[in-house]
Amino acid sequence: MSSSHRIIEVIIAENPPKRLDKAIARDVPEAANLSRSRLARLIADGAVQRDGKVMDDPRAKVAEGDVFEIHVPEAEESHIGPEDIPLEIVHEDADLIVVNKPAGMVVHPAPGTPTGTLVNALLHHFGRELSGVGGEKRPGIVHRIDKDTSGLLVVAKSDAAHHGLAKQFEAHSVERRYHAVTHGAPDKGDPRLGGIKGTSFEPGNILKITTQLARHKTDRQKQAVLFSGGRHAVTRVRTVEVFGDPAQAALIECWLETGRTHQIRVHMAHAGHGLIGDPIYGGRRKLNVKAIGAEAVEAARAFPRQALHAATLGFIHPVTGENLRFDAPMPADMVALIDTLRAGAQTH
Repeated sequence: MSSSHRIIEVIIAENPPKRLDKAIARDVPEAANLSRSRLARLIADGAVQRDGKVMDDPRAKVAEGDVFEIHVPEAEESHIGPEDIPLEIVHEDADLIVVNKPAGMVVHPAPGTPTGTLVNALLHHFGRELSGVGGEKRPGIVHRIDKDTSGLLVVAKSDAAHHGLAKQFEAHSVERRYHAVTHGAPDKGDPRLGGIKGTSFEPGNILKITTQLARHKTDRQKQAVLFSGGRHAVTRVRTVEVFGDPAQAALIECWLETGRTHQIRVHMAHAGHGLIGDPIYGGRRKLNVKAIGAEAVEAARAFPRQALHAATLGFIHPVTGENLRFDAPMPADMVALIDTLRAGAQTH
């Protein structure tokens, strides 16, 4: 055990859950700022002890009155290099930062992308101010958006903010709205959609997609729709504007009840309306030249990324309790795509 650590004592209260991980998550002091996922990692790392014995089995039985010590390592100095990469800071205070991430930027270093990430940029701009809860490779990072998705991310500067934000993401109480451009247009009048398992319509022509999501069995880079096993995922979709008659493409607004990896991309593909430019889930669908014109067809074909933008982010400030809500305008490449699709639809 590292000499540089703090010890948190957890006393198990009455009627505890049967498993160690659940009991500790319930009874750990609020001031410790330890999320469920962080506690799970600490148990796996052998950082939890009872009577001097390491407790690394999350399923171990516990009893009322048990006393556990959690040895929490202090955040290590990051070996990731700060890089002077421009960032668009939408909001900053003593506890958190809201960033409008450009398309093409990976959130944190990983094999294949050790540099040029949002974390590299954050380390340059904020250095040691970032929360250490995420570990060396993910200082301050509470959630992610895909490399080629643009838009809003909140980053924690204090551990209290990190813990409080993580709890809101776990509870699915964070407001996240996205804009996307799809092949075709979701419509409750489309009989095909009515036959797709997991899709339904709510008042106001709101498409609701409810499935389970899990890593694809053969392609580990992809997510797959399931209806048993996996993780529960719910997406709601509103069609904002339709391009072409019959519909060739649409601007949609999506909001997430859950936030799973690639959720909007895989859900829209499941509904038969994959995102334009999506190299993994978008399919090879082509727009009809007669309905929308050659220029619009080419603009959709050549769009270099999934047409997806994290437009709105709303949450309760984890320290002050203030309601915060931020909006980021659509990036220039998506604006240009939509303008071209609109012009093509109006002239054909």
